[in-house]
Amino acid sequence: MINKIINNPARQTNWYVITGAPCSGKTTVVNLLQAQGYKTTIENARHYLDTQRLDGRTTDEIKKNQTAFQAAVLNMQIQQENELSPGEIVFLDRAIPDALAYYRFLHLPEDKMLLDTLYTVSYKKVFILEYLPLVHDYARTEDETAQKEIHALLIDVYQSFPFPIIYVPILKPQERADLILKNL
Repeated sequence: MINKIINNPARQTNWYVITGAPCSGKTTVVNLLQAQGYKTTIENARHYLDTQRLDGRTTDEIKKNQTAFQAAVLNMQIQQENELSPGEIVFLDRAIPDALAYYRFLHLPEDKMLLDTLYTVSYKKVFILEYLPLVHDYARTEDETAQKEIHALLIDVYQSFPFPIIYVPILKPQERADLILKNL
């Protein structure tokens, strides 16, 4: 397990991470930023679930092997970030360090690819959204206890990086987007 992560100072980006526990309004805020003309990314765990469900698999089948599921999501996140231009302003709906929080939440061994990748990530700033009341759907299967634990793990993971962190309270979605834009 790693306590403090040192990123690669030679690689600078203009990427802003929007993160938080399940049901914190990340995707809603990212979509609002996209509607205002900013480049954004998708949330890869849901995207992976969606692509697997198109093949006829259920969420339970997909998540049954959590190690494989988390590795697949991590691979998608790494690929997504590798395709971004470091100089372009981008708002990420989660980022590679989120995987570490989920590995810890699920008590999975922190695989070498994840740990190696963490040493190379760079973000301009991280916005951690306070979570909202939990709403279940096919992708969100956590309970309120898990939601709180994931939130705490995300904070712990991101605090281990040298990136500035802004905590975004519960506000109306557009007010959250405005707060983010005021704090770039």
